[in-house]
Amino acid sequence: MKYILCLFLTLALVACGNRSDAQTDNASQEQSSAEPEETNLVAYPGRDIRYSAKFSDRNAKHLQAARAIGLNPTPKDRQAAAHSKKHLRLVKTGRNYIVDSLTHSVPYLVPAAAKRLDAIGEEFADILQRNNLPHYRFHVTSVLRTQEDIRSLQKSGNYNSVSNSAHCFGTTFDISYTSYDKVTRTHDYMTPENLKLVLGQVLLNQQREGHIYVKYEYKQACFHITTRN
Repeated sequence: MKYILCLFLTLALVACGNRSDAQTDNASQEQSSAEPEETNLVAYPGRDIRYSAKFSDRNAKHLQAARAIGLNPTPKDRQAAAHSKKHLRLVKTGRNYIVDSLTHSVPYLVPAAAKRLDAIGEEFADILQRNNLPHYRFHVTSVLRTQEDIRSLQKSGNYNSVSNSAHCFGTTFDISYTSYDKVTRTHDYMTPENLKLVLGQVLLNQQREGHIYVKYEYKQACFHITTRN
C-alpha cells in the first residue's frame, strides 16, 4: 500500500513539473512573439527642410496638371465614380504605405498617379534601407473626391476643400506627415518629425525631377500632391 501511495505521489509531481515546463515554454513563446521594446532612437541625417517654402505649388498648378491627365468629366457622386473605375486603379495598403479608412474620398487614382504614389513609397523605403533605419510606412489620407465629397467636407468646416479641387480628377492624393507605421521588429525607432524629413526629401526629389506638384497643408497635417506625368 505504501508503495502504491509513493508511486502516485511521484507521478503527480512529474505531471506538475511537465505542466510547469509547458507553461514556461508558452510564456517564452508569447514573449518572443511580442514586439521588442523600442529603446534605441535613430535618425535620418538629412538637412532640415523649410516645408512651407519648398512645397508651395498653388492650386492653379495642381489643376492644370490634373486637367491634362485626369478624369474628364469629373465624377459628381460615388455612383458616377463607380462608372469611372475602368479608367482608374485601386489604391490599397501595401508594403510601403497605408491607405486610411476614407470618409470623404474613394481609393482610386488614374494609373499615372497610382504609379507615382508607388514610386514615392519605394523611394521612401529605399532611403530608410540605405541609411540602415527601420522600415516604416506612411499614411495616405485622401484620394479621389467627388463633387459630393467636396461639399460634405466644406460643410464639416474643411475650407481647404475648394470646389475646384484637383482631387476630383483622380490625379491627386494627400499623405500625412505625422502618422507612420513601423514594419520591422527591432529595438530601433524614429520620431515622426524625423520620418517627415525622409518623406520631405523624397518629395523634393520628385518635385525637382518634374514629376509632381506639392502643397504643404499645415492645418490638415499633410502633403497635397498632384502627379504631372
